[in-house]
Amino acid sequence: MAKPGLDSVFADWKEREARAEAMIPMIGSLYRRNVVVYIHGMPLFNQSVIELMKAHRWVRQIAKNEMSEFETYPILEILCRLDLSPVHVDIGKLTSSFMALYPDMSASDYLQKMEEYVIRECRHCIGRQEEVSHEPRDVVVYGFGRIGRLATRLLVEKTGGGHNLVLKAVVLRRPGDEMLDLNRRASLLLRDSIHGGFKGTIRVDEENRVLICNGNVIHFIYADDPSRIDYTRYGINNALVIDSTGVWRDQEGLEQHLAANGVSKVLLTTSGKGSVKNIVSGINSDQITTEDSIIAAASCTTNAIVPVLKCMNDRFGIVRGHMETIHAYTDDQNLHDNTHSRERRGRSAPLNMVLTETNATQSVGKLLPELAGKLTGNSIRVPVPNVSMAILNLTLENDTSVVEVNEYLRDVSLNSAMQRQIEYTDSSEVVSTDFIGSRSAGIIDSNATKVQGEQAVLYVWYDNEFGYSCQVIRVAQKMAGVLYPVIPPQPTSQSDYATESLFKELDLAQ
Repeated sequence: MAKPGLDSVFADWKEREARAEAMIPMIGSLYRRNVVVYIHGMPLFNQSVIELMKAHRWVRQIAKNEMSEFETYPILEILCRLDLSPVHVDIGKLTSSFMALYPDMSASDYLQKMEEYVIRECRHCIGRQEEVSHEPRDVVVYGFGRIGRLATRLLVEKTGGGHNLVLKAVVLRRPGDEMLDLNRRASLLLRDSIHGGFKGTIRVDEENRVLICNGNVIHFIYADDPSRIDYTRYGINNALVIDSTGVWRDQEGLEQHLAANGVSKVLLTTSGKGSVKNIVSGINSDQITTEDSIIAAASCTTNAIVPVLKCMNDRFGIVRGHMETIHAYTDDQNLHDNTHSRERRGRSAPLNMVLTETNATQSVGKLLPELAGKLTGNSIRVPVPNVSMAILNLTLENDTSVVEVNEYLRDVSLNSAMQRQIEYTDSSEVVSTDFIGSRSAGIIDSNATKVQGEQAVLYVWYDNEFGYSCQVIRVAQKMAGVLYPVIPPQPTSQSDYATESLFKELDLAQ
């Protein structure tokens, strides 16, 4: 669509605003049928009019095309008319592909050709409502700190039609007053100083010791021994426990959860120790098997750097490198100077930059064996509450350029199976708070990229709370077997979401 002249900019905005407003009930209706709509990897459900318009604007800036609400709206209308089985649909990619296929389409043929195109792309998922590749899975969040609460928000948000991960309970240590604690936990879930208010409603049911969040009934269980909880008393069976406490990180400690009645799998929200398998969504999640009962989602920093390192090594080859993390302070540090079990971390977190160690580079060698022993790393905790940055100083096998590196990473963020892991920004004005709420594992700051010959320095932002929690939930979905076909299919099998192979598995392919 041609750009409007200056005299018609406001009128064009109001027309696109009307389109976005009309999209909301359509996206919601599809979502309740477990048809989840995205635009170049960005979820569109539960979004406001302005948020939908910002998503379209982001695509125009990063994908460098003129796709707008005028182009995506009719595709969404067509999807609503189809009898779709549960599926994830990227209307941004459908629209971009259609525009590329028919660049000079006449107005009279436009809608007919578009409908034919959408039906052809969705043919595997039309008229097969009985086909769902997974069963609902009960979930327990063990611990209710920063990651536990954000995981809870995400699980409630992703309820969809109910045939997904179903949050049934939160487990906490026994307090002095359970009713007081329940109400305070509800308040902490409702209000967050960094991430803002909960999107929805929360009701406290003191009699049954539950919170009702957007219709989801969540039991609050107070216990001191994970192995002695009988979850079946609460109607919970075959549950996946997301342990966000970090108290137990090895096989023996995490197996305590499996001793509880009603639990079958455990996911740890930090790096596991010993024999515990560490998984970074989009990188090695294809290694998760049905027999795996305990898995770790690795650390937030590991999740931020490993996708970028893999992409850079695949394309340019990494000879060696150093990673420096500029990390937000965490609640294991002190507000004021005091004793601490770790060096330097006893000094006041809001007042100091604190040099400390990181295990992320050690994890890289386990996740990407081809890079084992090639990386060193350190971390500096800084006085911000959230959003961190990893600086990757890499020696590559051959000379390259800023343009080549940035264009490659931009394409990865839009068109690869790691589009949910790697985001890309081309703004020269962004700062850390601009990335609060990012759902990606890491964001490439393209304006900061430095390349001189075979030396490349990349700056990767990451929301070490929310972005990491999104990665945790992606691993949880894979552990629970929650898989949806994706339209259009992802380009490689590394995706956590099913592609053409799943269509074949479901006997839906032609």
